[in-house]
Amino acid sequence: MDYKRLSLGLGLCSIALGAAELLASRRIARELDAEDHEGVVKGFGAREVIAGAGILSAPASSATIWNRVLGDAMDMAALGLAAGRSPRNKAVWGALAFVVGATALDIFAARGLDRTTGKLLPVGR
Repeated sequence: MDYKRLSLGLGLCSIALGAAELLASRRIARELDAEDHEGVVKGFGAREVIAGAGILSAPASSATIWNRVLGDAMDMAALGLAAGRSPRNKAVWGALAFVVGATALDIFAARGLDRTTGKLLPVGR
């Protein structure tokens, strides 16, 4: 597996997702029944673009991918709150499923980069 190449793909995905959040924050907030949180969507979009730029600048560094995992955790927390406010909203559950899948891929890439570079992060013993 070419983890550096996977990392580049994740970086591009971050930039595209962040741009969508920045450009369509009002619509995204509306779909998530969170019209009053458009600024949060924009903030998450900016974070995603910055994460993507960091990954593209150092695609062989697992630290940039681990940072993305932390962002994924923030996304899941926010979507969990949205699910609590609107438990029947399919868009919220779809977004949450997408983030869970992205998180799994991010962890896979980060651990792979850790192994290939010899810089293993401690994971519970």
